[in-house]
Amino acid sequence: MTNNLTPIIGAEIHVELNTKSKMFCGCKNDPFHAEKPNSHTCPVCLGLPGALPVPNKRAIEDCILIGLALNCTIAKESKFDRKHYFYPDLPKGYQISQYDEPFCEKGYLDTSFGRVGITRVHMEEDTAKLTHSTVDGKRVSLIDFNRSSVPLVEIVTEPDIHSAEQAKEFLKKLRDIIRTLGVSDADMEKGGMRLECNISLSPDGKLPDYKVEVKNINSFRYFANSVESEIVRHTEILGKGEVPVQETRGYRDSIKGTVSQRVKEEAADYRYFPDPDIPPIIISEEWLGEIRSRLPELPEAKQKILKELGVSDSASEVLIKNPAMLATILEFAKLSPKQTSTAVNLLVNKKVDAGLSATDLIKHLDSAKNGTMSDEVELTQIIEKVVADNPAVVADYQGGKHSAIGFLIGQIMRESGGKADPKLTNKLLRSLLTH
Repeated sequence: MTNNLTPIIGAEIHVELNTKSKMFCGCKNDPFHAEKPNSHTCPVCLGLPGALPVPNKRAIEDCILIGLALNCTIAKESKFDRKHYFYPDLPKGYQISQYDEPFCEKGYLDTSFGRVGITRVHMEEDTAKLTHSTVDGKRVSLIDFNRSSVPLVEIVTEPDIHSAEQAKEFLKKLRDIIRTLGVSDADMEKGGMRLECNISLSPDGKLPDYKVEVKNINSFRYFANSVESEIVRHTEILGKGEVPVQETRGYRDSIKGTVSQRVKEEAADYRYFPDPDIPPIIISEEWLGEIRSRLPELPEAKQKILKELGVSDSASEVLIKNPAMLATILEFAKLSPKQTSTAVNLLVNKKVDAGLSATDLIKHLDSAKNGTMSDEVELTQIIEKVVADNPAVVADYQGGKHSAIGFLIGQIMRESGGKADPKLTNKLLRSLLTH
């Protein structure tokens, strides 16, 4: 709430899927690692006349999987549409997208500030990448079609976000869900996940007659900055008795704010109509069941389990981002529940090797209790350091002076504070020196 004006914010999130091939052709889907520009292309993704698109089944399934994770209703029948506009990064003059019959709609994602409705989750193709540069002293725009027709999922929210803080929480939760599903790395630095926001201010909490769209947002912080700067700008304009122009603006970090780009397009400007080259997609109960079977345990469910185990929110966040570490802790909790908090602290704060198994962690804690270090992984790290620090002594031992091992064992004891298990130390050290 700002000066009795309520921010009304909606988000649009584009996510590039990590399928092997592109959305409507067999070209390799790997725009970030291509050896050179325009190398992963064909007549379809170059928009050449007569080329026919063939939908990527896996990409459709991944889109529906995202919809299921966001509690959406999945359509029994869906279709692809042509969205017309003319930019150099769209060679056909239209983008294959979805309009009135998306794969998924009417979902939600809960935040601590309240529920955010999901209007739709639909499938489309990405555009080519434009790079503005100088060649032979002239300003030019270079086009790389490696990204053209990469599978792109668009997630559109209801205008249920009312602050920058809520926006950041929502977007982080969404990113974590997408990564858990394994359908995208959602890397915003590379453009694997791109953000847009629609914002307006309302005196009565109802959706006003105008909205401003902000594009070119590639971080949660920039999204929050966009929201905050637009709230200030709109408040000033409304305070004068005027209404902000309905337009598209771009975020600029240099000014921590937005700049005008163009007047906002309406749906009619895109002249949507069903793509005549792609038949309707029928989603049977059997097919939907197969997709649903891929749903893993989502971050919110994992967080609930960790909370029941007494794990702090900050530690939970670290564990959820590291599936292997999380699996270790959940296994540890079954074997030694009373020591779970201690184990979490050791792993999260990097006091032990993050690759330790649950049983190794228990051994480590037990040896620490007994004052004896009998954890093989931890002990091996100390032994390797002592061996590396004393190459001359190692050479003497390997040259036949076996008494030299006594010096190395002494150094290991010193490094471990006298806690290294003598028998295990001797065994591990001799094994290392003979390899």
